[in-house]
Amino acid sequence: MAYMHEDQERIDGLKAWWGRYGNAITIVLTVALMTAGAVKAWQFYQQKQAQQAADLYALLKQVQTSNDANKINDAAQLLTEGYPSSGYASRAALLAAQADVEAGNMQRAIQHLQWIIDHAKETEMHDIARLRISGILLDQGKHDEALRILSAGHNEAFSGLFLDRKGDIQVAAQKISEARLSYQAAIDKLSRGTNYHNIVQMKLDGLGKSE
Repeated sequence: MAYMHEDQERIDGLKAWWGRYGNAITIVLTVALMTAGAVKAWQFYQQKQAQQAADLYALLKQVQTSNDANKINDAAQLLTEGYPSSGYASRAALLAAQADVEAGNMQRAIQHLQWIIDHAKETEMHDIARLRISGILLDQGKHDEALRILSAGHNEAFSGLFLDRKGDIQVAAQKISEARLSYQAAIDKLSRGTNYHNIVQMKLDGLGKSE
């Protein structure tokens, strides 16, 4: 029977093919299965980390109501040290810095804000941190340092805020002509009709006409 002979040839051919490539295919399939398992495990780990970070941030928000800067710092530290790559960590550092400012601990507040600049993945958080640091330095009369902090690159959306803060620092440093330019540039960047736009316009008007 010819068809039985042909079937046997196919079988023999498959056996020979499997003998040559079977081990390699088994290894590839095993690695593929292991990789798929590893991906699922990694996804589960990431989800678990994200949930734990979220839970700790919720705890921090509760601790924040105590207005105790040390307790807030302790709660924030759980996030900045345990989950530094999460978005919650940079926000925790921001809350800790705010608590420290209110408690008068400016040095520790700046350390928290610098942590955000060094570690946060979101560039918007860098901009917020630089604005906060410049405000602290302004209050301390460290005008040159404050301006230096603002000289770093920032997102265009923050240009009006940076220019306004620059104007504030220049006014404090008695650089009135430069402050006028900064306030005007800020006004040009800010949306007309908003409260913030009007406030900066009032600052500019308060400086009087340039000589």
